[in-house]
Amino acid sequence: MFDFENFPVYQKAESFYATALKILSNPKIDRNLKDQFKRASLSIVLNIAEGAGKYTKNDKKNFYIVAKGSTNECVAIIRILKIEEAIPEILFSDAYALLLEIAKMLSALINTMLKR
Repeated sequence: MFDFENFPVYQKAESFYATALKILSNPKIDRNLKDQFKRASLSIVLNIAEGAGKYTKNDKKNFYIVAKGSTNECVAIIRILKIEEAIPEILFSDAYALLLEIAKMLSALINTMLKR
């Protein structure tokens, strides 16, 4: 098992990606927005994993910052989908809650890297 697989933030990111796939199954969502959402949600998972494998705090921090940016991007996308009525309220709430947790966890990781 790789170390990052045990990271709570990585596990939350995987859970969010599974939720994103449920959202993406809606055929009403614009193809371009679907593509952007899939890439952004996958970016969270992949950047956490890649950052965990880096050796210097600056390298790690940079990947966690990119993951946080992708988290914010996903929040904006699900808010747009809510405005377009392309996402049920319960799915929006679940996705938003996961993204909020991920953002807080990534902020804590990034802040830890700044203090070292």
